[in-house]
Amino acid sequence: MKRIGLIFTWLTLSLNAAAAHAGNEPWLDQHVQSNFQIPNGTASADDLEHIRNYGEKLFIARFTREEGAGRPKATQAIIPTKKKRMSEFTFSRTAGLDAAACAGCHNEPKVGGAGDFTANVFVSEGFVNADFDSLDPQFSNERNTNHLFGAGLVELLAREMTTDLHNIRAEALKEARLSKQPVKAELLSKGVSYGFITAQPDGVLDLSALQGIDTDLIIRPFSQKGVFASLRQFTINAMNQHHGMQAIERFGTRWTGEEDFDEDGIKNELSPADISALVAWQASLPPPIQKQPEDLNWQQAAGQGEKVFQKIQCASCHIPSLPLKSLNFTDPGLWDTAGTLRQGENAQAKLSYDFALEAWAKNLKKNDKGEYLIPLFGDLKRHVIADEQVASLGNELLSQRFVERDQFMTSELWGIASTAPYGHRGDQLTLNEIIRAHGGEGRAARDAYIALTEAERSTLLAYLKTLVIE
Repeated sequence: MKRIGLIFTWLTLSLNAAAAHAGNEPWLDQHVQSNFQIPNGTASADDLEHIRNYGEKLFIARFTREEGAGRPKATQAIIPTKKKRMSEFTFSRTAGLDAAACAGCHNEPKVGGAGDFTANVFVSEGFVNADFDSLDPQFSNERNTNHLFGAGLVELLAREMTTDLHNIRAEALKEARLSKQPVKAELLSKGVSYGFITAQPDGVLDLSALQGIDTDLIIRPFSQKGVFASLRQFTINAMNQHHGMQAIERFGTRWTGEEDFDEDGIKNELSPADISALVAWQASLPPPIQKQPEDLNWQQAAGQGEKVFQKIQCASCHIPSLPLKSLNFTDPGLWDTAGTLRQGENAQAKLSYDFALEAWAKNLKKNDKGEYLIPLFGDLKRHVIADEQVASLGNELLSQRFVERDQFMTSELWGIASTAPYGHRGDQLTLNEIIRAHGGEGRAARDAYIALTEAERSTLLAYLKTLVIE
């Protein structure tokens, strides 16, 4: 695998042995340092491959206290927050730590994949109920582990769609100002509608008709609620919550005034370079594929099932593919919140690589405009997925980041045959069960599925079982 275009001055490509004391057992004996300058600011493809390999090592590492695992005086909150008291236990299934390694949960069908029900995590904001020992949903939301394959492509789609929506907003405001009349505009990108905005001549925006997106019109494709804009933001959050490994760019002196915010005795636990390496590995994971079955009967059934998928309107949300203009991925991105590095915030921090050079990119189809068709079977939009009659997917009691309790991102179906169980809690064991659990905006498709003959339902399931991770 070869990638090009790494530009930075704070990343090093030399690995230095970490200082280890007798009796310590650090998993990592090497770390990316910040004291190496790349000639002319540009690294080779081999250099970037080295960074990606280091990211994989970080992903599977079982962190120890010697490396900074644990956060005795910090909570799991995404904004640096101190605990009022130290926890009696290092590990906690609810407030964390809840894993020694990223791969402890992301491992089905292989590293970077999904997790079984036993790998569920518990999500709370961590500002008030920072410590709790109950699984009661009044304290946290229980979530199953999503897979990360194709995640870089998902982020690229979200970036292009966010740009489209921002351009529509800017044009509506301009037209309203010039015409001195209100202008109503549909927020449409890549065939997905996020509702409407109305721009007033004085620059005021009516956002009451938005659908499935935040008022800043930034698409946040990560997490089951759609609250993280980038893999970088997701990674920084997860490293703190699940492992107590804290990134300098959020928990360091710039934001907290401390080098050891969690007071575990280890300063500056994860450098920007460490986070970049983790992002590079996750972003370049190959996308899932649709695999042609060897069995002829299965092939025929899957072909019929694809027609049923369209017939009962599954594809209205689980859109088989979305067009992508460019496969060039840059890190940091444009749309992150404070506490995550962003382009322009640090001119020296930029990592760029082209997915078109990956072997898997050659299998991506293109449309007549030359755009890559990303077969994610999703729409990067939140939907209400429960109602009074079909409520099993609306069981959460806490909102997350101002997203209503019954709203979730459309789950991308690519790889679904390799990632059971299903549902945001991972408590639906089969594809048949999760389809029947759709309420709210998914109710019509669910009812149409139930109205099918048993043979038709079987062909639909045969089709979905061709969507695998290899």
